[in-house]
Amino acid sequence: MSKKLAIIATKGTLDWGYPPFILASTAAALGYDVQVFFTFYGLQLLKKKLDLQVTSLGNPGMPMPMPMPVLLQALPGMQGMMTSMMKKKMADKGVADLGELRELCQEADVKFIACQMTVDLFEMDTKDFIDGVEYAGAAMFFEFAGESDICLFI
Repeated sequence: MSKKLAIIATKGTLDWGYPPFILASTAAALGYDVQVFFTFYGLQLLKKKLDLQVTSLGNPGMPMPMPMPVLLQALPGMQGMMTSMMKKKMADKGVADLGELRELCQEADVKFIACQMTVDLFEMDTKDFIDGVEYAGAAMFFEFAGESDICLFI
């Protein structure tokens, strides 16, 4: 019987999209049975078109290339600029694209579960999501999470 990893993904920004996919793909490569439950803003990670942004607002730990007052960070266009800078830095360092990591997870049989309640709450169209996603409530995910060796909330 293999070990199990349960991940709850709640964030839908570029920087918060990496942890669930990196951890899930790594665990799957190590032989874990992995499920990721995407809820609230984490559902953005399941969209066919990954048009995710990054912002330093509310993230004081984000390293900036130069000191920048919070007020300047809130100016129009800053989020787009920070997103471009982050994508460039990741590409320069050879970090896999978020879509590639997501595909790697699917190829490794990581199970993606979209929270049906949240899909309904935000009136999301399931046609916007990638193929292979299951739709279920928290109770279904708890069956797996309750038996898992590791459960992470991201």
